[in-house]
Amino acid sequence: MEAQQQQEDGAQQHPHLVLARKLFLLKHRDVSDIDKLRLKEEVLSSILSDCMLSLYETLAADSVLEADAGVLESMRKKIEEEVEKLDEKIADAEENLGESEVREAHLAKSLFFIKIADKEKALEQLKLTESKTVAVGQKMDLVFHTLHIAFFYMDFDLISKSIDKAKNLFEEGGDWERKNRLKVYEGLFCLSTRNFKKAANLFLDSISTFTTYELFPYDTFIFYTVLTSIISLDRVSLKQKVVDAPEILTVIGKVPHLSEFLNSLYECQYKSFFLAFAGLTEQIKFDRYLHPHFRYYMREVRTVVYSQFLESYKSVTIEAMAKAFGVTVEFIDVELSRYIAAGKLHCKIDKVAGVLETNRPDAKNALYQATIKQGDFLLNRIQKLSRVIDL
Repeated sequence: MEAQQQQEDGAQQHPHLVLARKLFLLKHRDVSDIDKLRLKEEVLSSILSDCMLSLYETLAADSVLEADAGVLESMRKKIEEEVEKLDEKIADAEENLGESEVREAHLAKSLFFIKIADKEKALEQLKLTESKTVAVGQKMDLVFHTLHIAFFYMDFDLISKSIDKAKNLFEEGGDWERKNRLKVYEGLFCLSTRNFKKAANLFLDSISTFTTYELFPYDTFIFYTVLTSIISLDRVSLKQKVVDAPEILTVIGKVPHLSEFLNSLYECQYKSFFLAFAGLTEQIKFDRYLHPHFRYYMREVRTVVYSQFLESYKSVTIEAMAKAFGVTVEFIDVELSRYIAAGKLHCKIDKVAGVLETNRPDAKNALYQATIKQGDFLLNRIQKLSRVIDL
């Protein structure tokens, strides 16, 4: 773990993904004006230093940045000069050098288009570079470059196709390090598209082999792993894979409220859980990948915690439940009514007595009923068949 920490300290998140987060916060309605001014300066600085012409034009058109004709012309000139140099290197490699040097020259041009955030030209050049590439590992690296572009623009179709392409490449070969990295990329894609269960499984598989620092730091990875696991795993699995996992225990304290969030849920300390949950909401709301699913995740977490509480009782007073969660009786009443109506909780409220009565579906009884139903269906089919045979 110490070696892993040293590696993380020296690792860098991909600059485009750092910029993407700043752009997300710049457009976020809950970010203060003072912070937005700072973010605007940082975004403009990144765009100018890397000559991100197309992104500058898009943001200017959306009134996020102010358009400056002089800046636009300067960036166009720099890009034209650099492309001319890269084309000269490609031509020289094709005339005087070998296939490997030709590929490297094309790759350099691809990386330049990625650097300036020109999506269309970058994808086109990466495709051309791939046609010059033989080794599976190098083809995989090109897929990872494509994924960086796709995550920057949150192009889910491109992400999905790239992940499928990478999996097909692994059938031809490929090393474990790249395979493990791809799991994290796919986990982030699942997280971004609300497939939390699959995301949790992929993240948990990658805990001990995590090297994908270009996407996010290790503590952010643990943050995502805990959040997705809580609403995806049963109590036994949660204990084995998350609560007692040494890799998680080492880092979880770095993320505010995360340790209390996880442990209070497992230890049934519901009042502490709600306090920690309130503290985490800001982090979820300001996370680029989780923000679109903020309300959904809040509902799912509460479904898990309410179900866990009610699991222990055949019936319980609403007052006792409200006290356990540190909220009012009215809040619990309204809250549970919504979840019961949506079919998320298996219980009913006796408003007169002020009692909650659970009516959890019995698994054995459900199996028995299903067997009876299938038996009746089979008997009917046999009877119909016997009539046909008699005729």
